[in-house]
Amino acid sequence: MNREASAELIMKLYELRREEKMREARNWFISFFPESAEDIMKVMIDPETSAKYRMVSTYWDMAASFVNRGAIDEDMFFDSAGECWVVFSKIQPHLAGMRELMSNTAYLKNLDDLLMRQPNAIDTLTQRREMMKRWMQARAEMAQAA
Repeated sequence: MNREASAELIMKLYELRREEKMREARNWFISFFPESAEDIMKVMIDPETSAKYRMVSTYWDMAASFVNRGAIDEDMFFDSAGECWVVFSKIQPHLAGMRELMSNTAYLKNLDDLLMRQPNAIDTLTQRREMMKRWMQARAEMAQAA
């Protein structure tokens, strides 16, 4: 695999994350904590949140497809793409339900395949989910104190 080409693609992915609408969507997603597949479906049909949810989740599924297909070196990808763990940590517990509700067994399959083949994937996802809950709690407390 050409590491220079991988680096170029990783930089392009980074640039896409910096786009204004994507930043807004990512900021929204970080505070989204679904408790069920139905919670996810609600945000997918809500005009206020649908595009944000879809933009973030499909972005990371697309990026994962590049890794899965060999366009991006997997180790290089994980050196700079920790956010995919955070995103998937919120969806993964409800993924089977989402696939059932959507009648789409391939929903977020690229991201699922990439992350679940990593060592200690379930533990990592659990840790990221809990870390984000703590961060959002701290953020809320800081906002109240201000």
